[in-house]
Amino acid sequence: MAPPRGDRKKGDKPGLRPDRKQFKKHRKEEVAEQGEDGEQQQQPAAAALLAAAADEADFPRGGRSLLSRDEVAEARAEAEADFEREGRKGKGKRKRKGGDSSGFDADDDLGTLFGGATTGKLPRFANRITLKNISPNMKLWGVVIEVNQKDIVVSLPGGMRGFIRSEDVCDISLQENHKDSENSICAEVVHVGQLVPCIVLRVDDDKKEGKVNRRVWLSLRLSLLYKGLSLDALQEGMVLAAQVKSVEDHGYILHFGVSSFSGFMQKADKANVKIESRQLMNCVVKSVDKVRAIVHLSSDDDLLSKSVIKDLKGLSIDHLIPGMMINARVHSVLENGVMLSFLTYFSGTVDIFNLSNSFPTGSWKDDYSKNKKVNARILFVDPSTRAVGLTLNKHLLQLKVPLIDVKAGDIYDKSKVLRVDKRAGLFLEIPSPTPSPGFVSIHDVSDKDVKNLEKKYKEGSILRLRILGVRHLEGVAIGTVKDSAFEGSVFTHADVKPGMLVRAKVVTVEPFGAIVQFSSGVKALCPLPHMSELEHVVKPPKKFKVGAELLFRVLGCKSKRITVTYKKSLVKSKLDVLASYADAKIGLVTHGWITKIEKHGCFLKFYNGVQGFVSRSELGLDACNEAESVYHVGQVVKCRIVSVVPASRKINVSFIISPNRVIQADTPKLGSIVSGVVERLTPAAVVVSVNGFSKGTILNEHLADYHGQAAQLKNLLKPGHEFNQLLVLDIEGQNLVLSAKHSLVNSANDIPSEILQMHAGTVVHGYICNIIEAGCFVRFLGHLTGFSPKDKAVDRPTEKLSDAFYVGQSVRSHILNVNAESARVKLSLQRSMCSSTDTSFIQGYFLLDQKITALKYSNVDWVNTFRIGSLVDGEVGAIEEYGIILNFKDHPDVVGLIEHHQLSDTIVEVGSSVKGFVLDLSDGVVNLSLKKELISSVKGGGTKKKRHRAAVADLELHEEVNAIVETVKESYAVLSIPEYNSAIGFAPVMDYNSQLIPHYNYNNGQSITVVVGSIPSSDPSGRLILLPKASSQVSGLSGSKKAKKNFDHKVGSLVEAEVIDIKPLELLVKFGLNLHGRIHITEVLEEDCMDHPFSKLRIGQKLSARIVAEAEPSRKSGKSFNWELSIRPSMLKGEFEELTPRKEELNYPINGIVCAYVVKVDKEWVWLTVSRNVMANLYILDSSSEPSELNEFQQRYSVGQAVKGCTISVNREKRLLRLKALGNQGVPKNIDKTPQSVSPTAEHTKQGDIIGGRIQKILPGVGGLVVQIGPHLHGRVHYTEIVDSWVPEPLSGLREGQFVKCKVLAVSRSSEGSLRVDLSLRSSNLCTDSSHSRRLFDDSVTCTPRVEKISDLCPGTEVKGYVKNVNSKGCFIMLSRMVEARIFLSNLSDEYVENPQKDFPVGKLVHGRVLSTDPSSGKVELSLRKSTGSKSERLNDISYSDLHEGDIVDGQVKRVESYGLFVTIRSSDLVGLCHVSELSDEPVLDINSSYKAGDMVKAKILKIDEERHRISLGMKKSYFSSDLSGGTNDNDDNEIVPMDISHSLQIPGYDRALLVPETEPRASVLPLQVSLDESDGSDQDDDNKGYEIANGTEAHSKKSERRLKEKARKQRELEINALEERALQNDIPRTPDEFEKLVRSSPNSSFVWIKYMACLLDHADVEKARAVAERALKTIKGDDQEEKFNVWVAYINLENEYGSPREEAVKRIFQRALQYCDSKRVHLALLAMYERTEQYQLADELLDKMTKRFKTSCKIWLCRIQFALKQGKDVEYIKSVVNRALLSLPQRKRMKFLRQTAILEFKCGVPEEGRSRFELILREYPKRTDIWSVYLDQEIRLGDTEVIRALFERATCLTLPLKKMMFLLKKYVSFEESLGEDNKERVEYVKQKAREYAQSLVPS
Repeated sequence: MAPPRGDRKKGDKPGLRPDRKQFKKHRKEEVAEQGEDGEQQQQPAAAALLAAAADEADFPRGGRSLLSRDEVAEARAEAEADFEREGRKGKGKRKRKGGDSSGFDADDDLGTLFGGATTGKLPRFANRITLKNISPNMKLWGVVIEVNQKDIVVSLPGGMRGFIRSEDVCDISLQENHKDSENSICAEVVHVGQLVPCIVLRVDDDKKEGKVNRRVWLSLRLSLLYKGLSLDALQEGMVLAAQVKSVEDHGYILHFGVSSFSGFMQKADKANVKIESRQLMNCVVKSVDKVRAIVHLSSDDDLLSKSVIKDLKGLSIDHLIPGMMINARVHSVLENGVMLSFLTYFSGTVDIFNLSNSFPTGSWKDDYSKNKKVNARILFVDPSTRAVGLTLNKHLLQLKVPLIDVKAGDIYDKSKVLRVDKRAGLFLEIPSPTPSPGFVSIHDVSDKDVKNLEKKYKEGSILRLRILGVRHLEGVAIGTVKDSAFEGSVFTHADVKPGMLVRAKVVTVEPFGAIVQFSSGVKALCPLPHMSELEHVVKPPKKFKVGAELLFRVLGCKSKRITVTYKKSLVKSKLDVLASYADAKIGLVTHGWITKIEKHGCFLKFYNGVQGFVSRSELGLDACNEAESVYHVGQVVKCRIVSVVPASRKINVSFIISPNRVIQADTPKLGSIVSGVVERLTPAAVVVSVNGFSKGTILNEHLADYHGQAAQLKNLLKPGHEFNQLLVLDIEGQNLVLSAKHSLVNSANDIPSEILQMHAGTVVHGYICNIIEAGCFVRFLGHLTGFSPKDKAVDRPTEKLSDAFYVGQSVRSHILNVNAESARVKLSLQRSMCSSTDTSFIQGYFLLDQKITALKYSNVDWVNTFRIGSLVDGEVGAIEEYGIILNFKDHPDVVGLIEHHQLSDTIVEVGSSVKGFVLDLSDGVVNLSLKKELISSVKGGGTKKKRHRAAVADLELHEEVNAIVETVKESYAVLSIPEYNSAIGFAPVMDYNSQLIPHYNYNNGQSITVVVGSIPSSDPSGRLILLPKASSQVSGLSGSKKAKKNFDHKVGSLVEAEVIDIKPLELLVKFGLNLHGRIHITEVLEEDCMDHPFSKLRIGQKLSARIVAEAEPSRKSGKSFNWELSIRPSMLKGEFEELTPRKEELNYPINGIVCAYVVKVDKEWVWLTVSRNVMANLYILDSSSEPSELNEFQQRYSVGQAVKGCTISVNREKRLLRLKALGNQGVPKNIDKTPQSVSPTAEHTKQGDIIGGRIQKILPGVGGLVVQIGPHLHGRVHYTEIVDSWVPEPLSGLREGQFVKCKVLAVSRSSEGSLRVDLSLRSSNLCTDSSHSRRLFDDSVTCTPRVEKISDLCPGTEVKGYVKNVNSKGCFIMLSRMVEARIFLSNLSDEYVENPQKDFPVGKLVHGRVLSTDPSSGKVELSLRKSTGSKSERLNDISYSDLHEGDIVDGQVKRVESYGLFVTIRSSDLVGLCHVSELSDEPVLDINSSYKAGDMVKAKILKIDEERHRISLGMKKSYFSSDLSGGTNDNDDNEIVPMDISHSLQIPGYDRALLVPETEPRASVLPLQVSLDESDGSDQDDDNKGYEIANGTEAHSKKSERRLKEKARKQRELEINALEERALQNDIPRTPDEFEKLVRSSPNSSFVWIKYMACLLDHADVEKARAVAERALKTIKGDDQEEKFNVWVAYINLENEYGSPREEAVKRIFQRALQYCDSKRVHLALLAMYERTEQYQLADELLDKMTKRFKTSCKIWLCRIQFALKQGKDVEYIKSVVNRALLSLPQRKRMKFLRQTAILEFKCGVPEEGRSRFELILREYPKRTDIWSVYLDQEIRLGDTEVIRALFERATCLTLPLKKMMFLLKKYVSFEESLGEDNKERVEYVKQKAREYAQSLVPS
């Protein structure tokens, strides 16, 4: 704060002095000031002098003060005494009533920051920062105590904590846009223990548990801290905080947050200290180079600690930075500190915690005599109050953090009392290793209230102290001496131990869990799953109620985050607690809970985050039971520790606490062969009994080596079936994992069970247990597992390993590497290394096939009949496409099949008998052959049996023979050996590792060389097994020369080939001796040729070709070629060495031109082939820019068509290019012919491109179009860029999905990284520069150029545009996509515009004239008026001098407020106020329903105050002589007026979108009140007057009501006077700067804040208006709920007008408002806004929610009914709403609801329904006079005389008390008199009836 500088010089002009009265105080303060004017005039001269001096301090002009320092001090003291005397007069009673207050919080002075320039009086206490007075823009000094990944925690003065987010740490990181996720930027800038200056960004209120917790958010950004700092303000010796911008060779470039200058520091100053970029450090200014704008600095510690800021001219409070050292002198000693003056103009205070002596005694004041010189550092600066806090701490003066060696929770028994402060508390000396200062607040002295602190505690006494916390900056420990602080096991977070039992109270219950609090105040979380033992806890149990005290067990405590459990099993557990891996001992039995269940086991969790795993064998499950069926996640289980590895944090657990011991001798061993009997079958396995007592499971995939047979066998198995040989794969507890695979059983002795049994180079049998993208896992015995990488699993690359292997498949694995230390085994599954050398696979297949046949057929005698190689007779049953079907008389269940190629030349017919040769029999099907050579081999001689056996017996093992393929089955081929009498043998077509990709491809009739694998006599299956010779797929005898010739063909060979077939994309050729190959379409012509490659080729043509590759294997049976060939000229000319095949690289540059051929055409994509291994695609919108061509996209492309395009992206992984078609124009202009580096996502859309697009969405209003221009890229078309000419409906003719031709206007990238593309559909933009295009352009269409810059406009220019937005102030016009203009309401038309929204709807085309432009601010103002005069030029026809009191004037209602009407006098701009009391001779119950803005009225001038620019009007009928004859009263006093939602909830007086749209701007009148209060009672209190009179209740409370009304009237008059004075004065703020001054003087006035928002909206600055709204909500005090509510409603209206999207923006603000304001009022405000803006659908949805949320509110249900009536809902709907309301409302509200509903139906709906409702009420309550009165009022309003009289007759026939009956009769007489003079008879009739009734009551 700055002391006054003295009087103004005599020569100073008084006009230069600022007017401090301008909007200085809130309206409530003004009312208070009016009552104290007399006292204020009597203030002493000294106070006036100080006030004048304070004003001078705000605007210093230089010169010396006329008063010395002593004189100023005396004047201050005298002024303070005068203020205190005046204060005692008004506050004496209050003080006596409240008594003395003690403690820091009780005294108002302690909670306020004092600045000398604001009040002029000396403070009693030193300034201190608290959470109550801390505010944004306050500068603080702090010490870093935590540096986290995303934020920094700073300890501030007073022990507060502030938080700095990572984005607010450094300016440099924001400028350079560093994105480093690994290293935190926070750690780079600061370190723990560093002193830093910071600035307050905001203070958030966090309301939880009934308390308000505030969090302070700070910033270290120097651009905020040094805002406004210039080079001239710097001086030598000034200490500044700087950030290292860069590290250079000789020094460091420093950044101060301002761009006008930078700093440089030599490395010599910090030679031994490592300094990095972005580091924050303190520096001293050594010199300033103003020419180069460079500041030379030093960071020498000694220089830093001694540098003092000097007093220079122009030094302001903004230049004071926390941490600066100053020379000061003692000005005065305060009650809790010292006041110092420094730098001539400033003063600051030092509180008792920042004195030079850290251990203040009772005589501390003696150390600070007046005018004593001291050195101090600035602690904080508050620019708003000009308050400055200082410190004299010796450590801080040396720029060192005070050391204190205590921590929270510590107990010190011998703490010495140094000083007793009756207001604050106790100051102690703590006997830590080094004595530390301590402080005990008065609130922590005792559990009971201490009335006299000084009597209970004496200086020097010893106390037992417990530490609560530490003030790091001051070096003071905060403690407590309460007895309760030493009780209980938990005091701080450090006292909490995992597993301990605690009793806690439920504080908050949330959907995710409950927050509980221990007795010491420590809080913990009980997660939702731990609130109950149930499996699925959806919501908190009923026991968890706020305030309930329950017993919990601590689960974990890390980083002050404590979690507890309420699970009974854990809370009541008596077992040991496992809270760390070190505590885990083998055999320990404890409780844990399941977190995850997998097939191979369960994961458990213990206390403090310790985790364990239970393997499936330790789960204690029965055979084939799944873990999910027995256990569930969250279940508490008792378990036993099996093994522990603390170093790797692994614990293995078992659910089997005491396993049953089995005799070791009877337990099958791993790898042993056992037999088993099937007990039962499950979907996934077969359960067998082993040895009579052990249980075993055979998984489905382990029933057979071949997966097809496994399924067949599973379907045939039944309980009781015996497996003779089963291999024990694994032992899981008492359960055996078995396998029936033939391969594993036969090689059981060779399968390893330990890693030591595995040796590199060997091949072992196993099975695949898992397949991942990187490879396959192969399991052997037990858990021994090896891994085969993807490249070692198959010989040829495959995209997915799951296409080559399946889980459970039997495989042979070649061991590549064994690492015993890491227990890792690397395998190879490649067929080339692991192919089977014996007949085990096919033998196992046939053995199991025999077993399946025996299970399937009870009688297998037919097998002997149909012996392989024998002849059988059959009858042709059918001739099918796949062969001939035979039937056998003796065996009807057996079917014979003769394939067509086995018919030879035999002709058969249905019904004929044939004799066939048996080739094979399997699963009831016999394969036969009619080949003569086969049949003759049996008939040749001897019996069949002997002949065939003789032929087979001649074969020897491993003999090579030539065989012919007779038929091919799925897993084997049937062969015949001609050399051995056509003996039948069987050869496998697959192996263990190639079951899904068969390697051997056989064709029927093919001759191959095979090796005898086994003969029938020695083979268990009884068949001749043949094995194919490796790589022997030849067509002739092995010794022929032609066969050798075929072996000469290899990659690179030139061959002569013959075309045998021409397909769209390939040529099929044959060459050599029956070799086949293909020529891909891209291997015919060179790339630059666009002719069809196959156009000149024909079938049978001979070609010279070169073999370029071996064909890739395919699972498709149709692929019959083996080689890839090429006939491209360049390939035929080259040498073989140059063409050695390599893996083709994707060397296709971006924007490179390629030629591709169409493979497939989809709806939106064309798929093309670029080469044999590279594909490409073409998107529909990349194929052309012409809409006509895009519509015919699929017709333009055909398979095999050549397409030339440029590459716009390359996907290396998928070997896929994305192209953009070139068409006939060659290379597009936007394509750079220079090859670029390949990028996965290249941006190919550039400014100026002409491209094709598809309309994705037509945005509502003037939003324009969203046009799709790529698969995932969209552009925006501005509303003015759709057509060239200005037409009323530019969107006509356009539809979603339509193709359009676009031009790219601009391409930009947002800060989030998304691409924004601006497009144009205007035909003038789509024309090229060619003359042809110019001729095509229609010159008849007017092409109006769009305004691109504001500088192109000048006043008077005529322009056209579309209405973008409209409100009560005017509208905004779109002139182009770059320029918008505004039109004020007065310039919309020469005529009066009553409803701008109706006359100027959004999207309307207007033609106007430019009034003014401002290129700097981007503002353009237009006028649509035909006349040239503007509003400022319009002359007023009437002025104040032309008006006189008593004049009758005509006017127009400008605005309706709850307290009156503002009327604009005709032919002038003068506005007068007609108070509500002057509207009518009768009381006006509802002003809003009687008058509306725009109504023409007649008024009488009651008073004119020309100086204050005020006119008072009256509109009573008694003021106008011409209106005295009217005898009727149009306004029914007894009528119940329903609530008008459309008017009751608006905030009157607030401009633009914040308001209800009205006809005129409200700038000249500024009311403060919101009419919501009046609306709240509109359906209750105001409508009860009539029936209260009828019931006689008014007489009882007449006097009291009169007093209350009189008091309210006076109070209202005071408010209105203050309001009018502010509304009609001339110095209303116009600019944001003026409003900034105003909000500082009246921070709690919602009126000022909302006017500020309206001002910003006038400048089209919506974002700043939002920011002001946020500031207002944070600044306005929490107890001013009405003011905050006004701001919330204004904020909602702002978002409704400017939010994007509007609905979401409104809902977001609405949800926030619900947290701070009354929920019902906020809902009603939103409803009013929806109705006002005609958003009826949203209003209807909101009403549905309101009726559910506030179902007991009568007002809400009436709103529902009124809205339905206005929307014209039918009668049935209204009845349903009424019925719902009656069920929801309490009994006491139902009568009022029915009455009000009936009134609404009379007024807004069907009167007949209202009558019915009134009749129902009167049927139940026939003597309710108030109901009769309201009923009569509604009928009188309708005017049906006969109905009214009948109703009066019914009412007056009742038996009622005299007073009630007289009320009805008077009402009857008044009605008859209102009908006129001709109705005297009826009047007399009613009067006679009244007399008769009165006489009837007189006793006879």
